[in-house]
Amino acid sequence: MHNYFGFLLIAVILSCNSTNKFAVSTEVPICLQEKIKLMSEDISEGMPVSLTEFTYHGKKVYYLVAPCCDKYNIVFDSTCTILGYPDGGFTGRGDGKMTDFEKAAINPKVIWEAKRDSLF
Repeated sequence: MHNYFGFLLIAVILSCNSTNKFAVSTEVPICLQEKIKLMSEDISEGMPVSLTEFTYHGKKVYYLVAPCCDKYNIVFDSTCTILGYPDGGFTGRGDGKMTDFEKAAINPKVIWEAKRDSLF
């Protein structure tokens, strides 16, 4: 009986995930839309929580919040090049390469947040 409920739970989770809609948002670069979509489809990665645009050292960057514990939050430029991991991970301090991000990143604008039924 327990196996039946476990199977049912997995089926419900997968069916909810398969109903996600992917629409183009003019604020989210296409390459980041694709990264979020791929991460969301990969069970080991999980759906990111949010994407925030910042100005960092005079350039527009995108801060992607990881879905859970001990994963790095990622900062991308507008071409999806990873600039670093300012926080998250096992220590919560990122990879140590963007130690000034919290102070130097200005003008935050949340441009995407995870929703149950759609990504964008």
